[in-house]
Amino acid sequence: MSTATMHEPAGAHQTRKATASGWIGSALEYYDFFIYATAASLVFPQLFFPSSNPTTAIVASLATYGVGYVARPIGAFFLGHWGDTHGRKTVLIVCMFLMGLSTMGVGLLPTYEQIGMAAPVLLVVLRLIQGFAVAGEISGASSMILEHAPFGRRGYFSSFTLQGVQFGQILAAAVFIPIARYMDKGAFMSWGWRVPFLLSVVVLIAGFIIRREVHETPAFEEEAAHRAVPRSPIVDAIKFSWPDMARVICMSLMNVIPVVATIFGAAYAVQPGYGVGFAADVYLWIPVVGNIVACFVIPYVGNLSDRIGRRMPLIWGSLLAGLLSFVYLYAISIKNMPFAFVMSILMWGVVYQGYNAVFPSFYPELFPTRTRVSAMAISQNIGTFLSAMLPALFASIAPPGSVNIPMTIGAMTLAVTVIAALAAWTARETYRLHLNDLGDPAAKPVGETEYAAARAAALNA
Repeated sequence: MSTATMHEPAGAHQTRKATASGWIGSALEYYDFFIYATAASLVFPQLFFPSSNPTTAIVASLATYGVGYVARPIGAFFLGHWGDTHGRKTVLIVCMFLMGLSTMGVGLLPTYEQIGMAAPVLLVVLRLIQGFAVAGEISGASSMILEHAPFGRRGYFSSFTLQGVQFGQILAAAVFIPIARYMDKGAFMSWGWRVPFLLSVVVLIAGFIIRREVHETPAFEEEAAHRAVPRSPIVDAIKFSWPDMARVICMSLMNVIPVVATIFGAAYAVQPGYGVGFAADVYLWIPVVGNIVACFVIPYVGNLSDRIGRRMPLIWGSLLAGLLSFVYLYAISIKNMPFAFVMSILMWGVVYQGYNAVFPSFYPELFPTRTRVSAMAISQNIGTFLSAMLPALFASIAPPGSVNIPMTIGAMTLAVTVIAALAAWTARETYRLHLNDLGDPAAKPVGETEYAAARAAALNA
C-alpha cells in the first residue's frame, strides 16, 4: 500500500473537534458516575436508606453504586448496536443525555422522609440509567476519534478519551470535597450535596454544542453508503471476532489496579479492623493526585504507542503495575503513609497508564468498522464488570485479622495483570494497519518507510 493511497479519515479541524467531543463527553460521563460514588458514601445512607442499623443503611447505599456496574454490560449490548447501525455521533449524543439527565434527576430526588420507599427505588432506577449510559461512552468516543484521526496518530488522539475520564474524576473531587468540607453540615445534608449533581447541566450543554458540530466518521459513512451496515452487529461481532472480544475481556481486567489503589487499598489502610490506622482524609487525595498525574502521562504514552506499537506499552504497563501492587500493599502494612502514597501514584498514576492510555486505540483497531462499537463495548464492559467484583473477593480472602495481606492480595493482583498481558501478547499488532484493514486478521502492516512518511505528514498537518 503506497503512501499516496493512505486515506486520511478527516481533516485536522474535524480531528480536533472529534477529540474535543470525546474528551468532554468522557469527562461528563465520569464526573457524573463518580460524584454518585462520593454521595453514596457521605449522604445517601442518611437521606435515602434510613435504618435503625447504620451498617444496613451504608451497605444498601453502596449497593446502589454497584448497580451501575451491573447495568454496564446491558447498556453495552444496546448502545453498541446503536453505534454500529445509527452512527458514532448519534450514540454519543444519546449516551451524554442519558447520563446528564439521570444525574440531574438524582440531584432533584425527594428523600425517604418526604416520599418513603419511592426515594430509594427512584435512586436505583437513576443509577441503572447512569450505568447503562456510561457503557457506550468509551467505545463510541474511541471509535469516533480513531476514525477521524490521521494515519500514524491514532494512538495519540484516541488517548484523550481516557484523559477525559481522569479529568472527570478530578472534577468530581474538586466540586464535592470543598462543599463537604467547608459547608455547614446541616446545609450540606439539606441541599448542598445536590449542587454537584445539578452542575452537570453546564457540562451537558457544552458537550452537546461540541458534539453536534462533529461530522459522522467517514469510515461509518462509507459502510452505510455501500449498505454494509449489519442488521445485527452484535451477532456478527460474536460470530467473526469472538477471539479478539475474549482478549479485550481479559485485558479489561486491568481495572484491578485502580481497585487495589483506591478501594481495597484504602479499606486496608483506613478501616480500624485492619489495624493500620491511616487518616481517611489523606486517602481521599490518592484518586485526585493519581488522576492529575495520569492526565499528563496519558498523551505521552498514546504518542509512544504510535511509534513502537500498542502491545508493548500495554504488556509492560500491566506487568509492572501488578508487581508494584506488592510494594504498595507492603508500604501500607508497615504503616508508612508517604511511601504508600508515592507507590500508589507510581502504580496507578504512571505505570498503569501503559494500559490505560493505549486501549482506546488498540481495542477498536482489533475490530472491523461494521461491528467496532458493539464488539468493544460488550467485551470491555464485561471485563470492567468482572473487575468491579474484585474488592468483595479481596475482602473475603483477606478480611481484618488476616496475616500476610500484601503477599496474598499482591499475588492475586499480579495474576490478573498477567492474564491481561498474555491477552495483549497473543493479539496482533495494529498501529501500522490502515483504517480500512483494521479488524482483518489477514491485513499486512505497511512498511517502515511508508509508515514513517505517513506519520511525518500527520505530524505536519
